[in-house]
Amino acid sequence: MAERTDPTARRLPTGRARRLATLVAAAVCLGAATAVPAHAADTAGSVRFSARLQPIDGFGVSQAFQRAALIRGARGLSPANSRQVLDLLFGRDKGAGLSILRLGIGSSADDVYDHMKSIQPVDPGGPDAPPRYVWDGDDGGQVWLAKEAAKYGVKRFYANAWSAPAYMKDNGDDANGGTLCGLSGTNCASGDWRAAYANYLVQYARFYRQEGIRISDLAFTNEPDYTATYASMRFTPAQAVEFTKILGPIARRAGLGVICCEHTGWMGQIDYTRAIEADPQARKWITTYTGHRYSSAADEPMPTAKHTWMSEWSPNGDTWNENWDDGSGYDGMTVAEDIHHTLTSGNANGYVYWLGASLGATRAFIQLADGADSYRVSKRLWAMAAYSRFIRPGAHRVQAAVADPAVKITAFRNADGSRVVELLNTGAATRADLALDQSARRAAGYVTDAARSLAPADVAAVKAGRLSVQLAPRSLTTVVIR
Repeated sequence: MAERTDPTARRLPTGRARRLATLVAAAVCLGAATAVPAHAADTAGSVRFSARLQPIDGFGVSQAFQRAALIRGARGLSPANSRQVLDLLFGRDKGAGLSILRLGIGSSADDVYDHMKSIQPVDPGGPDAPPRYVWDGDDGGQVWLAKEAAKYGVKRFYANAWSAPAYMKDNGDDANGGTLCGLSGTNCASGDWRAAYANYLVQYARFYRQEGIRISDLAFTNEPDYTATYASMRFTPAQAVEFTKILGPIARRAGLGVICCEHTGWMGQIDYTRAIEADPQARKWITTYTGHRYSSAADEPMPTAKHTWMSEWSPNGDTWNENWDDGSGYDGMTVAEDIHHTLTSGNANGYVYWLGASLGATRAFIQLADGADSYRVSKRLWAMAAYSRFIRPGAHRVQAAVADPAVKITAFRNADGSRVVELLNTGAATRADLALDQSARRAAGYVTDAARSLAPADVAAVKAGRLSVQLAPRSLTTVVIR
């Protein structure tokens, strides 16, 4: 759970990253050598749509901890404005077209705001007693939100537990850290709750299935390195390996992929990923590795051939911010730069922001008014939308490079054949002239900057195997090529 003030930290580039930078520079030179003379464009470059890099699973958001109920109207939002907020998050015409929804599996005994109620709030009598599950069909508004998201075409629903219920843990509390009883290093009078917790998680997915929502991915821990005053539970890398081998077979029989381990930082997640990958029995159950980027950014790829997601982040800050580029560190430009960095340096397959909509001084995409029928939109939403609306699940990132270091480029090919080029200009106005390795008939441009929010703009043209794009200063330009 974000909305806290722990600092984010970026590491200096590793030797691997430096070598990658050298290769990119060489690619730019090769592209420029076959391009028009340098004086014909402010920055030359190339895009090789036939040179595939990582596949893209999608872009998403969470509305856990009762935030889904806010969108539904729990604090005053009318049905009409609720629909507008849904359009902004999931609509591909008006909004971000998000394709992943992260659900929070509850562990609390109540469902007050900022809590997520457990599906078994009362100890059934021990780990071997028959379970006493309770299902209200609502889950803090998340069932409703999942159904609404599905109407927009969302198919990837992943459920994430922040903690086991209090009675399953060695500290007797679903908050303040603690460890699942039965894991190595614990000594609980109540016994070994590992299998009971695994079944508990799978039952949560079964309840969603009966509501018509298929959970695709199941995560048993969130920020296992961090003790929080809200729902939290500790796992060491060795304990994560241990529990993966218990949950994996149970989840597989239920048709669920297993996600791990949601470390507070991408670089810290590498230790968990490496530990699981080193164990042949644990490794076979994991479908996706996930890391956050509060304590460290995605400065290098995970040591795995499995898919990897940046699964939670929002920038720090103590006020609501709607600006594109104000130097605050929690404006739209900050989010755009992090998406670019995560996809290129981390080679991530997915990017999931923390909150879509919340109250007060939130770093969510959308601010809802407590007790009123209104909402406000941050430029952070449009930073995400520039990628998520056009880069669809099943796309591949492809090779792309430009000579100007102030221009950050990524390019993608969707499964339907459409191609997308993202140009994040961190400097002055310029023009990019890109050599393409595939023919193109037309190009449509969309600009996000201080004055525009993914606005259609006549800034791109294709001719004779080249793409020319006018780049406004300090802007993000999305070009869709067909």
